[in-house]
Amino acid sequence: MRPEQHGKHVSAETLREELRHVYWIGGGSAAGKSTTARRIAAQHRLNLYTTDDVMSHHASRGVSEDSPLLSKFMAMDMDERWIQRSPKVMLETFPWFQGECFDLIVEDLLRLPRRPGLIVEGLRLLPHLVKPLLAMPRRAIWLLPTPDFRKAVFERRGPAWGFFLKTSDPERALLNLLERDQMFTDRLRRETKHLELPAIDVDTRMTEDDLVERTNELFGL
Repeated sequence: MRPEQHGKHVSAETLREELRHVYWIGGGSAAGKSTTARRIAAQHRLNLYTTDDVMSHHASRGVSEDSPLLSKFMAMDMDERWIQRSPKVMLETFPWFQGECFDLIVEDLLRLPRRPGLIVEGLRLLPHLVKPLLAMPRRAIWLLPTPDFRKAVFERRGPAWGFFLKTSDPERALLNLLERDQMFTDRLRRETKHLELPAIDVDTRMTEDDLVERTNELFGL
């Protein structure tokens, strides 16, 4: 997806200027993106946009010939989504990991007030899609959880992941998800390094306060 395709063919230069007030927090699942974004938004009295909250809305708008992976995913039952495919195939065909409907995120941001500033967070913020929108590289950061950190988070969440109970093999479904998401985190690590974008490795030694402080420092807040 080219930058000029965002926001009804607005130029990349115009988009960068119109989104200058945005701070982006992407990263792997269970990395602390939502908590970090919420705390920073509260500290600095910034507005908050969570991409997870609009997934369903964007999915309903985005099922079309322009989003073939999303169309296929929506048509699958739970076993097809989480059990019958390998984690590698799941990674390569998950619509949000391939940037489908990212343009809808940008459209939403362009409609929101520019003052007092905006924190945007979510796993849908892929480095190669966000970088063309940055007026300053330090306005975006990716949180990269280690396997041990993600395991600890999933153990704490427990019933929050009960949708796997809708599959015929919840344990296998969860293992597939964990492996898929680790591959996604590894891909983010390679991509942020290649694009020279800021990233933080999040491990079990890092407290919530540590992560918020480090993110604030990188943002220059």
